[in-house]
Amino acid sequence: MTPADNRIVLTIEEAAQRLGIGRTSMYALIKNGDIRTVTIGRLRRVPVHCLNEYVSNLLDQPITPAA
Repeated sequence: MTPADNRIVLTIEEAAQRLGIGRTSMYALIKNGDIRTVTIGRLRRVPVHCLNEYVSNLLDQPITPAA
């Protein structure tokens, strides 16, 4: 287990890595309001529970059949 696994907030890059997406995609999700962040001083951080919340919301969406 790495030290980042124990923290309750992550950098944008760490959050993107945890989701398995790129940094640009992560910034887009934040800008769209899909993933919430907090500001600590001048730093933007992603609470781990917000990543879990985002994934839970994805699971709650209805599945649409492919065309």
